[in-house]
Amino acid sequence: MSGSPRVVVIGAGVVGAAVADELTARGWTDVTVLDQGALPLPGGSSSHAPGLVFQTNPSKTMAGFARYTVEKLSALAGPDGSWCFNPVGGLEVATTPERLAELRRRHGFATSWGIESRLVGPDECAAMHPLVDAARVLGGFHTPTDGLAKAPRAVAAQLARATDRGARVLGNHRVLDVLSGSGRVTGVRTDRGDVPADLVVSATGFWGPKTGALVDLTIPLLPMAHQYVTTTPVAALAGRNTEAAEASAPILRHQDRDLYFREHVDRVGIGSYAHRPMPVDLDALPAEGMPSVLGFTPEDFAPSWADARELLPALRDAEIDTGFNGIFSFTPDGTPLIGEHPGLAGFWVAEAVWVTHSCGVGQALARWLVDGEPGVDLHECDLNRFEEAQLAPSYVSTRSAQNFVEVYDILHPLEPPAQPRPLRVSPFHARQVELGAVFLEAAGWERPHWFEANAGLPEVSRIPERGEWASRFWSPIAGAEALVTRDRVAMYDMTPLKRLEVSGPGALDLLQRLTTNNLDKKPGAVTYTLLLESSGGVRSDLTVARLGEQRFQVGANGNLDLDRLTREAGDDVVIRDITGATCCIGLWGPRARDVLASVTSDDVSHAGFGYFRARSIHVDAVPVTAMRLSYVGELGWELYTSAELGLRLWDVLWEAGQRHGVIAAGRSAFNSLRLEKGYRSAGTDMTTEHDPYEAGLGFAVRPGDYVGSSAIAGRETPARRLVPLLLDDPAHVVMGKEPVWHDGTPAGYVTSAAYGYTIDASIAYAWLPAAAAEPGTPVHVEYFGERLPAVVAAEPLFDPEMKRIRS
Repeated sequence: MSGSPRVVVIGAGVVGAAVADELTARGWTDVTVLDQGALPLPGGSSSHAPGLVFQTNPSKTMAGFARYTVEKLSALAGPDGSWCFNPVGGLEVATTPERLAELRRRHGFATSWGIESRLVGPDECAAMHPLVDAARVLGGFHTPTDGLAKAPRAVAAQLARATDRGARVLGNHRVLDVLSGSGRVTGVRTDRGDVPADLVVSATGFWGPKTGALVDLTIPLLPMAHQYVTTTPVAALAGRNTEAAEASAPILRHQDRDLYFREHVDRVGIGSYAHRPMPVDLDALPAEGMPSVLGFTPEDFAPSWADARELLPALRDAEIDTGFNGIFSFTPDGTPLIGEHPGLAGFWVAEAVWVTHSCGVGQALARWLVDGEPGVDLHECDLNRFEEAQLAPSYVSTRSAQNFVEVYDILHPLEPPAQPRPLRVSPFHARQVELGAVFLEAAGWERPHWFEANAGLPEVSRIPERGEWASRFWSPIAGAEALVTRDRVAMYDMTPLKRLEVSGPGALDLLQRLTTNNLDKKPGAVTYTLLLESSGGVRSDLTVARLGEQRFQVGANGNLDLDRLTREAGDDVVIRDITGATCCIGLWGPRARDVLASVTSDDVSHAGFGYFRARSIHVDAVPVTAMRLSYVGELGWELYTSAELGLRLWDVLWEAGQRHGVIAAGRSAFNSLRLEKGYRSAGTDMTTEHDPYEAGLGFAVRPGDYVGSSAIAGRETPARRLVPLLLDDPAHVVMGKEPVWHDGTPAGYVTSAAYGYTIDASIAYAWLPAAAAEPGTPVHVEYFGERLPAVVAAEPLFDPEMKRIRS
């Protein structure tokens, strides 16, 4: 919006305060902050949050949010000059070899995201923190810029600045309804009257589901109780801290026992995630007073108290003085909910945000509202990222509770959640089970990663061993499946990939306006193209097949692509998510044509069915939309049909393929093959923080007028690039997000990685400055604290002349 629209922010906690401060700082001063509670402590999670800010996170976005919170709160003070942030540092300790290895991995995350940190030994842990027993720990991870946020002061300071710029802050105003007209918000109705608004931001924390219900919006979070206690005075802390400073020792995490600690002058505050999940019924909470603070349940804390005294022996002479069960928000995937209502323009959400990330989220949302873009990649946090099945109350409850249990667990990046599964399965699932598929999960879909039926393949013996961490959720069978794909033919289940049908008189204009490549081609053409932000960042990549003059099938990356297209479509465009009603088999390999030709009377020769073309054919009695393209860099087709015919399609191809040595292959082989060809994965290899030229996708950019076109003009020579690295030792297989060092300095980070079985080398794609991105440049990848030698390579690593895929 131009000018200064009327904004109502519901919620006066750390998030609402940050949003109001950031909006008014950008000149939007007609801001009203409402809260149902009495100010200055209206009773939400901000009122009792212990305020420990640990910045390091596997997510670059979440780490960035935390960094900004530290920077902003460090420069703020309460009305009396008291601190909003005390940079005492952060210390995470390991009491097991597994945790010590995890701390080395966390040091890698911090280095990748530009957060100062170091690994320390047991004696230094004890020297940093006066209560830690060096004999109890194996080592630690120290981040000097972590520290304590005083949430109530941070709220007051930000609201004071917003008020000075013209904002209003009103307590004891309960929002009863959100007013709307013509598909967009017009205001809110409170128990004290109506407040007009052009934009409404819900920042109500664990009350989010209730607020969302006012506008028929599912807010997928679960309010959970979390235990926190304060001890009686600890003799070892006597005289160490002043009342004003409160603490001087680093904030401390003992994740092996799901505990964290902070000083309260001469006392110790202890938080525990070790207890049973305690979901909270919002209908049972009072709106007044301090509804976020529930009665303490000492029996739940007893094991944690024993564990705390073991790590900090000085606590054996102290007792628990006070305790409470405080309410926080947990989501199915552990990240916040930020974005606009998909069906009501002007209603925005910033929920499930903890103090650690509050200022960063406030800044991103304010940028999004004022500038039209958040300025950082938000795909992990976007409100609209979930599939419909993932919004079911039982799903939200089960997954959110599990996130509470696992909050401090050592989780492998491929580790799938245990429940609820199976949720979404393709029509081929029964056959995959018969073949011994090992399933992982994404977006609710069961996805085979390899098949135990292939254990007897002779190629298995050619697959090199790898380290313990990289061996988890992996099998050498996956390598054999990749080699068989290159040598013969394999069937891949591509059903989970999002498919949209875009049709109507305005379909072509919509796609031409939103994407980078030329889609104005004759029916039968398939085109790879990009969705950009206005600033030129890559939102997503799409594969678009023109099936008719007014009908397109779009291969997308998830619900956010559906949300983008739907928001931009006019009345002359119909967009349907056809994923669940259809299915797809990727038939790829040198013998793919032999298999397909034996079960169809249609011409599938190279002359009769060219590369990147689409046609309707019949496979036996099954009508199929066939697209000649391949994400693994081999001859073959993506074969689409309706879900009820999927099993027949699989069986026909499987039977015909036996004489050609066909196998079923999984996602692990798929990922290896696509990296050998240099094919990017949106959201992993490139995000809105990268433009097409940096990402190596300039070939998908056409001259013309479309979203982002003016922003990327003249950027053909980027200052950074996404490039492949080859590690020197085949046993060194990394997993992604590791820092890359050049000339002794952290220079970038890994995105995707896998072993390239065809080229017999370990591959890691990484972002590097242009000076370090030239082929032949030596670099090092830091992996669990060890710097592994690697070299920048030219791409693609396999079949650079594209002979195989175009054969």
